[in-house]
Amino acid sequence: MSLLRMGDWIDAFRPTHQAPPQTLGAFFKWSLSGSWAQLWLAALLSSLAGVTEVVSALVLGWVIDATITGNPASFFTDHGALIFWSMAFYLILRPLSYAASSATIQITLGPNLLPLVLSRLHRWTLGQALTFFDNDFAGRIAQKQMQAARAVTDVTTETINTVFFALASVVASVLYLFAVDIWIGVALAVWLGGYLVLIRIFIPMVRENSAARASSRAMVTGQVVDTITNIKTVKLFAHSAFEDRVALKAMEVFRDRSLEYGVIAAWFRLALMTLAGILPVILIGGTILLWQEGVATPGDIAAAGAISMRIAQMTGWVSFTLMTIYTSVGEVEDGMHTLAAPHSLADAPGAVVLPRVRGEIALQGVTFAYGRQRGGVADINLSIRAGEKLGIVGASGAGKSSLVALLLRLYDCEAGRVVVDGHDVRDVTQESLRRQIGMVTQETAMFNRSARDNIAYGRPEASEAEIIAASKAAEAHEFIDGMLDHQGRRGYDAFLGERGVKLSGGQRQRIALARAFLKDAPILVLDEATSALDSEVEANIQAALGRVMEGKTVLAIAHRLSTIAAMDRIIVMEQGRIVEMGDHAGLLAQGGVYARYWNRQSGGFLGTDEDEQA
Repeated sequence: MSLLRMGDWIDAFRPTHQAPPQTLGAFFKWSLSGSWAQLWLAALLSSLAGVTEVVSALVLGWVIDATITGNPASFFTDHGALIFWSMAFYLILRPLSYAASSATIQITLGPNLLPLVLSRLHRWTLGQALTFFDNDFAGRIAQKQMQAARAVTDVTTETINTVFFALASVVASVLYLFAVDIWIGVALAVWLGGYLVLIRIFIPMVRENSAARASSRAMVTGQVVDTITNIKTVKLFAHSAFEDRVALKAMEVFRDRSLEYGVIAAWFRLALMTLAGILPVILIGGTILLWQEGVATPGDIAAAGAISMRIAQMTGWVSFTLMTIYTSVGEVEDGMHTLAAPHSLADAPGAVVLPRVRGEIALQGVTFAYGRQRGGVADINLSIRAGEKLGIVGASGAGKSSLVALLLRLYDCEAGRVVVDGHDVRDVTQESLRRQIGMVTQETAMFNRSARDNIAYGRPEASEAEIIAASKAAEAHEFIDGMLDHQGRRGYDAFLGERGVKLSGGQRQRIALARAFLKDAPILVLDEATSALDSEVEANIQAALGRVMEGKTVLAIAHRLSTIAAMDRIIVMEQGRIVEMGDHAGLLAQGGVYARYWNRQSGGFLGTDEDEQA
């Protein structure tokens, strides 16, 4: 059997449909579900390897006793069987037991457990509502995912590799020494009791410190990533020194936690080495006394000495491994408290997949204020016919983006309901709802991937011809065709940089438009979709938009009123309410808010649409 095939014994990306628990033991069970048979096999093999340590001492003792009592001239003849089995043990059985244990840990467990846990945490995190990400650093969340997955993997593999190995060795040692003399066995048991007391004193200190250290480390990562993500703003405002101070403050907290860990580790090592020095004195000295009384043999002395030295050495290895394990446990707890939070916006039990819709939308008594007294929208009643083109107008903070966010179910209504083709959006899966809606926003989102991948995000199964057609419709093909990135990739293969920083605002918006064209959803939302384009490009794209909007329900938010003047209907919002409704000519004739906007801007802008939660 190829050793590589052992790597397939665990499905490294096996999903789980359960929510991650928020208690430590249950969280480990959730993280490792689907791999328990392999874990127990690895534990068994590690235990067998641990038993061979004691068997090695026993074999050594038997050989010594044989040499002392035997005739040198006929030793190999008289003890041929002993020599044969000793050689078989040392040359075949012992190496194979270690190799089998190592293979299961290094091939079956090591490469699979981290992606198993990380993929589950990542899937769960992707299901969190926007507020989860709004309230934290992106870098800190990513750090927590990797930290928790790595820590679960380390705890599991180290427990099997060390704890099971050591436990089997100690149990076998105790049984052997009890067989030699009950008091030698008792002495070892008492020593083990002292060792466990020492562990009990220090390990909780390590665990507490490691959780604090992990949290401070994640904060450093989050702070640094936040600065680098906004590096252009840092440079424009000449705030490098300020960002340095902020980062150093976070690093100082991490340094303090690390120093505390160092002090704990130093005291633990001193106590441990003192205790380890006592064991050989007890076991070897006690066995010599028994030998003087004729109870023990020289082989027993050699075996007891080998066992005592091995256990003394093992205690250091085990203890510092336990410190590592409990450090990782602290990191798991820290990550668990952040990542295992329940989804605040989940699909309802029994939620159905929304089929292809015609695009009829109704907002019935909808109120949403982000959990506050003010902001958002209040008591909105609005019906949009399938295929209708609706313009939405209002000053910043009027509730326009909140209305769209509720349609997409990025938030849940605090009162009322949003209905698409007769389906309450809370009764269908979020993924199937959003597949029915194409959206282009003023702040275009770009991945640090190729231009092709960014456009194909609208419909990943699209052909190359369809991607290029969408790009041409969005007036993006020409500049994409001439792109060259720092690694020499050209055209549609060129990468756009993090958040599309290598593109101008207009170029990013054209790629976002191409993505929406390719998606071809029955409902299209345009949130200042052409705001970053120059007049000539906008004129060309407006014609393309006209073609794309045919047969679709369209909601278009605009500050430049000329871009929505031809809409079937326009609503005007103020302070979260609809204050006017009608077509362009009718609203102008009313001489109200819309007419005031139109006269004020004369084809200009109302302003920029800022975050309505502010």
